Amino acid sequence: MRRVGCRKAFFLSRTHTHTHTHSLCTDPRSTNMDLHILDHRLRVTSISKDGLVNFTHPLIKLIFLRNRTRCKFFSLTETPENYTVVLDEEGFKELQPSEHLKVESSIWLPLNVVSNGNASSSSQAVGVTKIAKSVIAPLAQQHVSVFMLSTYQTDFILVREKDLSVVVSTLEEEFNIYKESGGESVPVHCQDVSGGLQKNGKEALQPTVHPVLIPQNHFCVMSLDPDTLPSIATTLIDVLFYSSSPKEEPPSSPSPDLDCIKFFSFSLIDGYISLVMDTEAQRRFPADLLFTSSSGELWRMVRIGGQPLGFDECGIVAQISQPLADSDISAYYISTFSFDHALVPEEDIVSVTDMLQHQRKEAATS
Repeated sequence: MRRVGCRKAFFLSRTHTHTHTHSLCTDPRSTNMDLHILDHRLRVTSISKDGLVNFTHPLIKLIFLRNRTRCKFFSLTETPENYTVVLDEEGFKELQPSEHLKVESSIWLPLNVVSNGNASSSSQAVGVTKIAKSVIAPLAQQHVSVFMLSTYQTDFILVREKDLSVVVSTLEEEFNIYKESGGESVPVHCQDVSGGLQKNGKEALQPTVHPVLIPQNHFCVMSLDPDTLPSIATTLIDVLFYSSSPKEEPPSSPSPDLDCIKFFSFSLIDGYISLVMDTEAQRRFPADLLFTSSSGELWRMVRIGGQPLGFDECGIVAQISQPLADSDISAYYISTFSFDHALVPEEDIVSVTDMLQHQRKEAATS
């Protein structure tokens, strides 16, 4: 059974109830979906594993002490290489410059696709699969680099602020586009965005087909009532800051496809908490405080990239999300500073593996 569709409804019914009070769009759209440019300006950063000790103070403040910071968008993801921290400008002020902190130079804007209440679709898939053909593929064709952050509640598509005019002109035929500002949703058209209709005019290049890794971990995607966050504070601090000291790492790893990898993601965005962890980490938390979809589904990871991917290549998300959409397979997608990660339902991992192997063979012969 696939993850139930209430994941988006849970988030949207609480955060976008005001969305449809604005009916200023005069030209009708063929779609029943709206695209929101959220009211956050984000930085994408990376903290080295051995430099984490220099940042525990601000990170604890950002995670647990919401009344002491004006940060509204915070996400921390641990991978074997580093910690990726995505946060708004208020949160970024908390991180002091350091040799252990890498900062991607751009300002990123989060986009969110929402149903305007009239959508009817035969597809049961959710997550990045839902937006692969309507958002991810068109942006890739226009050479817009995206950084994905799926959470328990919704899927955020991060684009560079400087690409916003291209994003709007590319997507406005398919979506009613709104910009969130001070709690209001203001309709946006390409003429409203600096840069106008100018699209990226480069010829479409055949994207690199990156190698993938499929670790053995089983993952859970969960949420938590923010009021109960103090109840899991010591466990969360232990898992985030003390569970992977260098001396605990095995001296040598077996074949990567047979191994488990360290991956833990915590997001606190506009008051909503999302957690992605493997079942081993999940067992350390009180079972009655974390909640997931009614099916309690487990997920398997596809990690994309043999070498760090960088931020300028376009089409990486599309390369994975397009075949998943063709097969109607749900997926969460979490980009990090070095690599990308898709989570697919456990029962689909064999077909996804076959699909990606076929994709690689096709790329090798073309």
